[in-house]
Amino acid sequence: MSSASTLHFAVIGDPIGHSKSPLMHNAAFRALGIDADYTAVHVTREGLPAFLESARTSLSGFNITVPHKNAVIPFLDGITPRAALAGSVNTVSVRDGKLFGDTTDAAGLERAVQEVFGLPLKGANVCILGCGGVVRALAFHLADAGCARLRILNRTAEKAALLTDEILKHAPALDCGFAALDDLPSVRNALDGSDLVIQCTSLGLHEGDGSPVDPALIPSSACLFDTIYRETDILVRCRERGLRVSGGLPMLVHQGAESFRIWTGREAPVDVMRAAAES
Repeated sequence: MSSASTLHFAVIGDPIGHSKSPLMHNAAFRALGIDADYTAVHVTREGLPAFLESARTSLSGFNITVPHKNAVIPFLDGITPRAALAGSVNTVSVRDGKLFGDTTDAAGLERAVQEVFGLPLKGANVCILGCGGVVRALAFHLADAGCARLRILNRTAEKAALLTDEILKHAPALDCGFAALDDLPSVRNALDGSDLVIQCTSLGLHEGDGSPVDPALIPSSACLFDTIYRETDILVRCRERGLRVSGGLPMLVHQGAESFRIWTGREAPVDVMRAAAES
């Protein structure tokens, strides 16, 4: 039951009904005895300004998912350096009526990869499939984490080239390159020697979707991390080949745990959040 002292949190997006975040955060609040609740709120692009204005007085914090991670920034009172570098925000804290943005996407990925594969990002050869959504945050984080090589494969080569140029300005010593997904020789070369392949395209969100690249091109020694939660074609086929694979749920859990820490100042009960997300 809510009371006058209850803290209110939310996740917004369009669509939002599929979100596991309320399950995770409400379980975490209960586990630590925090008087707070967390709900999913459907917010359209047109409704974003009105929601943000009301959040200044009605919420203590909120998460943001598609399609608002970039659109929210102009409405905020401040953002962290890592959010500015990523160009996106997925976590907002409300303090004295002001909105402060941060991103936990890349931290969530790094902790998930370490947890599932035991693979440090430092010194790793990494290949990212796709160039939208979370990719910018991941790419800059990988550069700062000291990965040895980074390749970005995208349907539109121009978009990947622009991001590659920005990364190289930020980290000039990094071995960073790009290729179009339909350029088979370049794709083969980019995937060769990869320690970690991160699937960030939308392929796999819907039943019957194929893979962004031929899974047979991914080295058998590589780990595949798919940011989509369901069993995608590329994940299933890589598993069949004997690769170590993971869907996106561990990343979601660790993203949420970092948001929880930002809001409460307390370490999140990760095992509790994971169990709730898997339920």
